[in-house]
Amino acid sequence: MASYRSIRDFDWGLLLIALLVSAIGILQIFSAGQGTKWKDLWWKQIIFVCIGLALMWIISLIDYHTLLGQVPLLYGVMILLLIITAFFGVKIFEARRWIALPGGFMFQISEFAKLVMVLVVARFLTELRTESVHWKDLLKLCGLVGVPMLFVMRQPDLGTAMTYVPILVMGVFLAGLRWQYMVLIALLAMVLIPSSWFLLKDYQKSRILTFLDPARDPKGDGYQVIQSKIAIGNGGMWGKGVTKGTQTRYQFLPVPHTDFVFSAFGEEHGFVGVVFVLGLYFLLFMQIVQNAQTAPDRGGMYICMCICATLLFHILVNVGMVVGRMPVTGIPLPLMSNGGSGMLSVFMMLGLVNNVRLLRFVN
Repeated sequence: MASYRSIRDFDWGLLLIALLVSAIGILQIFSAGQGTKWKDLWWKQIIFVCIGLALMWIISLIDYHTLLGQVPLLYGVMILLLIITAFFGVKIFEARRWIALPGGFMFQISEFAKLVMVLVVARFLTELRTESVHWKDLLKLCGLVGVPMLFVMRQPDLGTAMTYVPILVMGVFLAGLRWQYMVLIALLAMVLIPSSWFLLKDYQKSRILTFLDPARDPKGDGYQVIQSKIAIGNGGMWGKGVTKGTQTRYQFLPVPHTDFVFSAFGEEHGFVGVVFVLGLYFLLFMQIVQNAQTAPDRGGMYICMCICATLLFHILVNVGMVVGRMPVTGIPLPLMSNGGSGMLSVFMMLGLVNNVRLLRFVN
């Protein structure tokens, strides 16, 4: 009876939207890889989606209260894995972000750390016995989120590290933050953000300068953004069709299967296709928000909304990046960009959302 009830109450709308976006991503990876060294990535993406579905189902069946109860252990394991990555991780393009697994697969712990961050923020705020977050609690929570952020930034991977911020911001916003604290944070940000320029690595500074003026180095740092904008412009209203995008097919567009998959999609499917995909993402967010509204307790609400915030941040940054409205950061597009760790982490987050949904039917 419990199994039947769980299957019946499963959020099939959430699953259907996720599968549809994933299918579009697989088609685009297939199209972008034709005649290139990436021609076989599409079937690997199918494998990642299948594994992701299995993980989503498993996470859905584990009571999220049990997961919240194991936050100290999960947090400790996450920090340990980040330390292992720092010393023994695989180094690619001067970045040490991956742990090698059998079969040639790479495990990126910073992606899965997002789930732990969601649980950490949800548990911390749920245990508060006040109507708003006081400055001492805010500092403690910032420290909990800041430690893994520093580890990820040292890999270096500023983009992924920044994805932890919306989790913190959403949680604190929902818990209630006094306006005096908001003003103080805004003033600190005005001082610290410009000062952080001197802490950035050369390639990070170059990305920001290129964002401000892509034409300053059109054959170097500005090349990606310029080609991306050309690709999207080429798409017009209806697009050039699958495998017929000239910027993608002739490899003018860099990494059209990962960071710039949305550019390749825009070229081949045009404005109509772009609106359709963004509409699917909107429906995905509405499903998550609905589950947050009907959550059985504050912990479940925090989990759903923090997941919504981090996925929204991914989409805003990635789409903004490919149209030249955000600096190039390497943040993937959820469910569409190629990559095992990113795909699995998103499905696991959706599993957490479904977990919250299923428990609302428990008496």
